[in-house]
Amino acid sequence: MKKVFLLGIALLGFTVMSNAQEIANNAIGLRLGDSDGFGAEISYQRALGDNNRLEVDLGWRDGKNYDGFKLAGLYQWVWNLDGGFNWYAGAGGGLGSFSFNNPGGKDISDTFIFAAGDIGIEYNFDIPLLISLDFRPEIGFGDDNFNNNDLDFDIALGIRYQF
Repeated sequence: MKKVFLLGIALLGFTVMSNAQEIANNAIGLRLGDSDGFGAEISYQRALGDNNRLEVDLGWRDGKNYDGFKLAGLYQWVWNLDGGFNWYAGAGGGLGSFSFNNPGGKDISDTFIFAAGDIGIEYNFDIPLLISLDFRPEIGFGDDNFNNNDLDFDIALGIRYQF
């Protein structure tokens, strides 16, 4: 009986310690990746508890013949690896819209929605800086323009200020 009690205390202690990391209440910065043609995204993270958060990313592009935006929202769970190193996983989705003015042909525009997953690793510095590397698979649903109905893999580097 004594061994079962000690084992229970050890498991409870391990559970508390594995969830006892601190994530910032807020973080804002850039997510630098492919993002399926939208490039860099403005990224905001909001803590929802001790080990989960909401991330919202906005990417836009404006040029001579092309403009569009992409908005993604993800719910993430965060686990501490060691010291300032964390890993995280999440799921979510978003919407986007673009228009392409082809000077010699047909103009193309589309609005689409997508579902996304997210997995990554991050380092929380002693100063209010957070750097991350993540992998985000996305599947889009829209017209057949520019293959929005396929699976896209996005890898990005994130740099955020925590407050």
